[in-house]
Parts: sequence; structure tokens; C-alpha cells
Amino acid sequence: MTSRQEDTRYVEEAGTTKDLQNPSYFQHHGNRKKMLKLINFVLLAAGSLMILSPLWWMLSTSLKTMAEVMSFPPTFFPESWNWSNYIRTWEAAPFTQYTINTLVITTLVVIGNVLSNSFIAYGFAKIPFKGRNVLFAIVLATMMIPGFVTLIPQYVLFAKLGWVNTYYPLIVPAFFGSAFNIFLLRQFYMTIPNELIEAAKMEGASHFYIWRKIGLPLTKPAIATVAIFSFNGAWNDFLGPLLYLNDENLYTLQIGLQVFKGQLNTQWNYLMAGSLLVLLPVIIIFFFFQKYFIQGINLQSGGK
Repeated sequence: MTSRQEDTRYVEEAGTTKDLQNPSYFQHHGNRKKMLKLINFVLLAAGSLMILSPLWWMLSTSLKTMAEVMSFPPTFFPESWNWSNYIRTWEAAPFTQYTINTLVITTLVVIGNVLSNSFIAYGFAKIPFKGRNVLFAIVLATMMIPGFVTLIPQYVLFAKLGWVNTYYPLIVPAFFGSAFNIFLLRQFYMTIPNELIEAAKMEGASHFYIWRKIGLPLTKPAIATVAIFSFNGAWNDFLGPLLYLNDENLYTLQIGLQVFKGQLNTQWNYLMAGSLLVLLPVIIIFFFFQKYFIQGINLQSGGK
């Protein structure tokens, strides 16, 4: 808003030009804006400290000795910064193998979710067919079914397929779409002008070509949002690997942390070091893709 527009707004609010002739009017208004900015800054800083304090406590605990961890009253800062705790933690259990296993599962889950959900969402948004709205409503209705309701039937199905103690139950479902991701991507595809789709079809392009060359590039924020959600869900998944994986060589990081906790009789400094190492990739992924993630959430909510 320009200064001229602000002056006009001040006249409309005051209903007269007498206030504008008083120099203290602008000074008072400027002080009010500075006070509001200061209050906003203080509130945001306080909220940030509340959110980051558990993360700092994890970091602080991971750098302490076990005697200092158990001391009372607790110390907010470690007396000595024992960075060697991270090396000892990594060497105390096969975390390298756990990391490779988790990366394989997470990568395939992200690829499956992005490809399947975006393709299904394109069909619901841009391919007219009989019963499309009814089918889409059924897909959305599945969001109201709690996951624990289908847990046992799903396990029985995978057991009969011989997929227990393999990665298939953790990866294959990602290639069949999920209601929330389909809904999110469909909303983005709806914003693509139909004239653009029709022009491509007139040039002889198939729907698969249009989805790959037009749909995916134009929905990067939504694709990034789905990818981040999928990465976070697969990386932090504990229940799935716990149910389906029996071989220690197949364990993921989340299961590995639980085993590590039992092996070391809860050495909290090492456990916090391991937890931070597991959390670090999630923070890095969000840091690099936060622009697309925030843009995707903003567009989804109708923001400009």
C-alpha cells in the first residue's frame, strides 16, 4: 500500500482532515504500528522457543555423560560437549544397514505416492467419465475409516501372499494411491485451464502425455507437498516394520532405535544421539523443500 493510499484511508477513518493537520496523528499511528510489530515478534519468538526447546533438550542430552543426564537438578547446557557420543552410538548398532534399509523403503514409497496419486488425481480432474463424482466421493469416504480397522485384514492378506518379512507390504500400497493425496493433487489439477488440455488433445497428445508433460510440471508445489508427507511418513513409520519385518537385517531405523534402546539398557545420552541422527534427514528435506511445501499449502487454502 502506497503512502497516498494510506493517507486516503486515514481520511476515511477519521471522517475529517482535521486529524491530518495534527503532526502528532502520524506519530501516534507510527508508534502503534511499531508496537504491534514488537508484540508480534515477541509472540513468534516465544512460540518458536517453545517448539524448539524439546529439540534443544535432545541435543543437550546427547552431548552429556550418563552421570550428568541422571543428575538433579538437571542442567540445561552440558558441562562438556561429548561429540564422541554420536560415533559411539553409530558403532553400537548396525545403523548403517538400518539407514540403507530405510532409504530403500522411503525412496520407493515417495516414488509410488507421487506417481500413483498424481495420475489418479489427473483422471478425476480432467478425464470425464460416467460416475466420476460418485467414485471420487467413495475415495474420500475411505479417509473416515481408521487404519487400525483394516490392520488385521491387511496383515492376513499379505501373509497369504507370502509377503511377511519382506518390504512388499511397506512399499506396494504406495503405488495404489491414498485419498488425502488424491484430493490434494486433484485440487491443483482443477486449476489447470481445460483449454490447455483440449489444445494438447487436438495436437494428438494422449492423456498420459498431457499428465507427464503438462500436469506434473504445473503442479510442482503439490507434488513437493505429497513427496514431503510421504517421506516423513515412510521414514518415521514404526508400526509397519514392526508387524512385517522379523529379520534383523531388514530392520529400519525406527525398529533399530527400539532394539538399540533395549541393548544399552536405556543409555539416554546415546539414545538421544541416535534419535537426532534419525531426525536429521527429515529436517534437511523440509529445509530444502519448504518453499514448495509452503506454496502448496497456501495454494490449497486459496491464498495468493
